[in-house]
Amino acid sequence: MLQDADALPQLIGEYKPVDQWQAHINRLFYRLRGDQIRSFYQTFASADYRLAHALAADYFDKVVKRDATRASKTQHSALSTQSLTVMEFGPGNGNLAACFLSHLKGLDKQGLVYPRIRYVLVDWEQAVLDAAMAHPELASHRNRVETHLGILGRLDGVADGSVDRIICNELWNDLPTKLMSRQASDIEEEFMRPNLSETAHAKISDWAAFVRAFDAMDMEALKGFPPLLDDLVWEREYRVVEWKDVPYRKTITDFLKRIDEQVLVPVNLGAYATIKEAKRLLAADAIGFSNFDAGTADMNVLNDPEKPCYGQFGGQQSFMVNFALAESVAKHLEAGAMIIESQREFVGRSLGTNVLTLMDLISTHPSAGTAMALWEQDRLMLKTIRALNETYRSPYARTLDFPVPLETPSQEREALQALVLSLAPTGIPDTVAYLTEEELALASKDLEGIGYDPQSFMIALTAPPSPVDYFHAFVQPR
Repeated sequence: MLQDADALPQLIGEYKPVDQWQAHINRLFYRLRGDQIRSFYQTFASADYRLAHALAADYFDKVVKRDATRASKTQHSALSTQSLTVMEFGPGNGNLAACFLSHLKGLDKQGLVYPRIRYVLVDWEQAVLDAAMAHPELASHRNRVETHLGILGRLDGVADGSVDRIICNELWNDLPTKLMSRQASDIEEEFMRPNLSETAHAKISDWAAFVRAFDAMDMEALKGFPPLLDDLVWEREYRVVEWKDVPYRKTITDFLKRIDEQVLVPVNLGAYATIKEAKRLLAADAIGFSNFDAGTADMNVLNDPEKPCYGQFGGQQSFMVNFALAESVAKHLEAGAMIIESQREFVGRSLGTNVLTLMDLISTHPSAGTAMALWEQDRLMLKTIRALNETYRSPYARTLDFPVPLETPSQEREALQALVLSLAPTGIPDTVAYLTEEELALASKDLEGIGYDPQSFMIALTAPPSPVDYFHAFVQPR
C-alpha cells in the first residue's frame, strides 16, 4: 500500500515492523516536542480532576476495607503502619498524581492511608519525570512522591511483590504495537519505512548528516534541521511474522482465528509488557492494576477492515487498544482476571451519579456534525464552557489553556479571547473534562440558550459507551 509515490523524494530509513518505527518516532516526539504535548492532544487527566478523584476514592475504600479484614484476622489494630507503594506508569504533566494525592489526603480524616503512601512516577524519559514533578500542586506532597527512570516492561531495582497499586492512564496506545492479519495459514504484520516530504527535503542542505542524526536519534543535531515529524510520508508492506521476536504466539494466533482474513488488528505488545511487569510487582493482596485508554473489546469492531487502527498527533503514533486481546494475554500470564468497563462508568460510580464528557455534550448540539469553521467550533466550545461555569465549581483553581488560532477572523478572535479571559478559574478546567448529571441540570437553561436540547444531553448521560471509546481495564492479582 504505497502512499502517493510522487511525494517520496528520499528514503530516510528501511522497512521495519510498525512497532519498531513507532518506538523510534515516539521517542523523537517526546524529546523534540515533549513540552508541547497538550498542543496536539489532551488526556482525561491533563487538567481535569475527576478521574484522579475516582481513583483516590476507590483506593481509599479498598485499603480501609482490607485493613479491617486484616485486623479482624490478627486481633490487632487496623491502623497499620505498613508502607503503601502506588506507581503511575507514564505520569504526563503530573496532574493525575497531584489530584489523586490531594483527594486521598482530604478523604483520610483519621490518617489511616495517606501517611503511608509512597507515590512513584515511572517513565523512560527523564524530561517527562522532571515536568511531572514540577506540577505546582505536587509541592505539598513532595515527601510522598518519588520518580523512577526505566523501561516500563522491566523496572530494574524494584522488588517483586513490593507494589500495592499501579495506575496507567492513556499510555498503552503509545507503547509498541504491531498490526497483524491472518492470511490463510500465515500471520502477517505491517512493515513501514519513512520518507521525507518533497517540501521538507528541499530545505535540508546536508542530507547525509540529517539521515545520520535521524537514525541515531541525535537530538542536538536534529534541532539544527527543519522540523520533520509533520513531514514524514510512510510506505507500507506486509510480511510473515518472525515469531522468534514476538511473545504470546499461541494466544495471538488463536485470537486471529476469530478475525476474518486480511483484516488488520492491533497487537499492543507494549501494553502486554506492562501487564507482565505488574504481575511481578504487585503484592499478593495488592489492590491491583488499572489502565485507562481508548480502544475496544468488541469483536465486531475488531473484525471491521475499516476501523481506525491508529492515528498521528503532532507526529506521534498512537494505536487503538485491543482490549479483547489484552484480556487473553492477562489470562495467559495468569496475572488475574481482567475486568473491562467504560471509563465513564468508573468515574460515575465513584461520584454516585451519571457523568458525561464535555466533548460528548457538544456532540449533542444541533450544529455538531455540520460544516463549521475551526473558529466556529471554538466559539461553540467556549460558549458551552461559559454556560456551564455559571453553576460548575472545581475544587482547584486553574486557568483554562485555550489558545485562539491565528487564522480566526480578527473581530471573532477578539471576541473569543475576551470569552477565554471571562472564565472563572474554578470553572471547567479543560476541554477534556467530566460533567455530572446534576451540573448539567443546573446549567440546562443556560445551555438551552445557546442551542442545546436538554432532553438530548440527558439521554446521552445514560447511553451505553460507543464500541470504540475510553475504557478501564482492571487486573487484581490472583
